[in-house]
Amino acid sequence: MKPSIAPSILSFSHAELRGPVREMERSGAAWLHVDVMDGQFVPPITFGDGIVKSLTGLCALPIEAHLMTLTPERQVEAFAAAGCRRFIFHAEVAPHAHRVIQAIHAAGMEAGIAINPGTSLSAVEEVEGLVELVLIMTVNPGYGGQKFISEMLPKIRTLRGRNKSVTIEVDGGIHAETIALARDAGANLFVVGSYLQEPPTIGEAFERLAAACA
Repeated sequence: MKPSIAPSILSFSHAELRGPVREMERSGAAWLHVDVMDGQFVPPITFGDGIVKSLTGLCALPIEAHLMTLTPERQVEAFAAAGCRRFIFHAEVAPHAHRVIQAIHAAGMEAGIAINPGTSLSAVEEVEGLVELVLIMTVNPGYGGQKFISEMLPKIRTLRGRNKSVTIEVDGGIHAETIALARDAGANLFVVGSYLQEPPTIGEAFERLAAACA
């Protein structure tokens, strides 16, 4: 599978997203990643469905919402109505994951299921054939700029070994060095946040990431 980038808007000024988002689109982003946090499942509070609706007016990129919230099932319809194309929820908060996936698909979105670094792959095994994407967190969720947890690489390898078709997304600590490690383990979609602000331009950051995966 060809590696693709899903840039996160979390590290950028929320008042000045137009320029960065359009540069992400020009640079070849595959998806736009929106980190939705409720201050309960993770410490910070970030965005709601309103930001998705606003972003659909800034670019033509498909938008995926990563809900780091305790009750993601309550937000499915709102995010679908806002224009979200993919809805990702956490296995840790979904005792009825199958039902949530059904609701996401019924709302016309792709479904993704995420697991934290401390969560076993067994948490998604029964439903991984029903979703379009499995997100393996490579940092503990909540804050950008954290260090990539290399112990997650075997988890990625195991998932890819048993499921050749699912999109495996990784989120956390992705930069020009770690993207190659995650790609070699079997991931094919990479959430990139704070690294996009390190090179002189977002476009140059994308070029470095692409070169690392060449």
